[in-house]
Amino acid sequence: MGQQEDQEEIQESGMSEEITLAPGLAQAFESSDDGAGERGRRRGGPDPLAALRTWQPRTRLGRMVMNGQILTYEEALSTGLPIREVEIVDALLPDITDDVLAVNMIQRMTDSGRRVRFNVLCAVGNGDGYVGLSVCKGKEVASTIRKAIDKAKLNMIPVMRGNGSWESSEGPGTSVPFMVTGRSGSTRITLMPAPAGKGLVIGDYGRRVLTLAGVTDVWSRSSGQTRTTINFAKATFNALVQLNRTRLSEGANRRLSIIRGRELS
Repeated sequence: MGQQEDQEEIQESGMSEEITLAPGLAQAFESSDDGAGERGRRRGGPDPLAALRTWQPRTRLGRMVMNGQILTYEEALSTGLPIREVEIVDALLPDITDDVLAVNMIQRMTDSGRRVRFNVLCAVGNGDGYVGLSVCKGKEVASTIRKAIDKAKLNMIPVMRGNGSWESSEGPGTSVPFMVTGRSGSTRITLMPAPAGKGLVIGDYGRRVLTLAGVTDVWSRSSGQTRTTINFAKATFNALVQLNRTRLSEGANRRLSIIRGRELS
């Protein structure tokens, strides 16, 4: 009821819904008006739009998103405030998709008997410059997957893309701008620039992480225990984190066609 009253107040103020509401909130309220939110939802988990309709912000950044002061994810990052509510990400980036990379069962013998827990590795991304990765443990598979997805959304990072290959022509960046190495445990993944059209020359779990990040062309080199699923995916994600820690001049940004985050028109 509180969100509907806030929406009515915004409409009464003479401002259009597209300007005052974040994309995810606009879709949530439109689906509730049409009554197609639950009918069009497939079985596979709770509807994030339904959670947005009943969202009560608890942080300063959440209230700013609900009031229409912040409309994009880039504006939320520029505020410097921590993102501690999953609904903020769902409201600003409604096109996020998730991918459960691995579900492992962990058994442990205790005095009271055998204890079974599950270890879930999950990645999320919008396929255009934002990706997140998380590992969670729990007693039930469904609740652990939900927790891993929420944690991955809170750990999302912008991805630096560019044309770092000498074979690439001018245009938007589809690869990494330069060679970078990520490490997790004994696994090391080195990402190298590749020309447009080459594809993702990397293992399956690294390919799935890069696909969610919006990187479409890359060469790679790996070492260590590469058969470890969690370490391989985390090493690929850590390589993307290392890209953001590199400072480039304005000339290098133009020469490599650097894109940070989404490619906004």
